[in-house]
Amino acid sequence: MPHVGKDGVLKVAGTTVAQLRSFSVDETGDTVEDTTMTSTFRTYKPTLTSFTGSADVYWDETDSGQNGITINSEPTIGFFPEGASGGDTYYSGSCIVTGISISASFDGMVEASITFQGKTALTKTTV
Repeated sequence: MPHVGKDGVLKVAGTTVAQLRSFSVDETGDTVEDTTMTSTFRTYKPTLTSFTGSADVYWDETDSGQNGITINSEPTIGFFPEGASGGDTYYSGSCIVTGISISASFDGMVEASITFQGKTALTKTTV
């Protein structure tokens, strides 16, 4: 069943990040070629997996969720695409905060963009 994006939740070290505008999580898997000289088609085997993520928020210095995000910190992060109610699916893993960018303009809100690099496997769980 399709879900509405406005229900998404991001948790860092178990604390919900307020003023969340959007987030993404990308999980990838590497491969290694194992083709032999007698093959007529290239073949591959799976090897390592990894994940990265990002979030965009309206910057709020009073938000404990945002305050838990500091450069090079290593929190557990939870991506809840459909919300955090009973039965909702979410993805979590330990990560390293690799970037924090804060921007402001005279005719807009103060915003922050945060990037994460996974350091453990990303797990899929249900609330």
